Amino acid sequence: MSEARRIAAEQGLDLVEVSPTASPPVVKIIDYGKFKYTQQKKLQEAKKKQIQVQLKEIQFRPNIETHDLETKLKKICEFLEDGDKVKLQMQFRGREMAYRENAMPKFENVVNRAVEYGAILESEPKFMGNRLIAMIAPDKARLAKRVKDREAAEKQAKSK
Repeated sequence: MSEARRIAAEQGLDLVEVSPTASPPVVKIIDYGKFKYTQQKKLQEAKKKQIQVQLKEIQFRPNIETHDLETKLKKICEFLEDGDKVKLQMQFRGREMAYRENAMPKFENVVNRAVEYGAILESEPKFMGNRLIAMIAPDKARLAKRVKDREAAEKQAKSK
């Protein structure tokens, strides 16, 4: 052990114990500052590649027009492609509360179109006070296939 310390001191490096329980103990002669720096850089790279799933909300009313609904659906699709979960909310106000059952087919249509696009229904539509709420999450396999098909079609269109 003392010989290893002497060699490390001569080279201006550090003596690091790798396996203290081994007999004899295993040590390594390294630049400890550089070692810590590279470990920190590896950790930062791993954090960069990590994907965080966020919860996005889409709100609309029961008397939404078809074009506005299409815009909301496009936004839902974008969120799903980004890998985010989406909370769909249909909000009722005033007299709309008396006709909640009439709005249910419109809400289910939105949910079904999102599922067709590539979502998984996490929670069924349910009433919470003056809101109708459902949660959807991306189906990664179906969305990856859809994105791949779209990119292939774009590539083919450019070549023509």
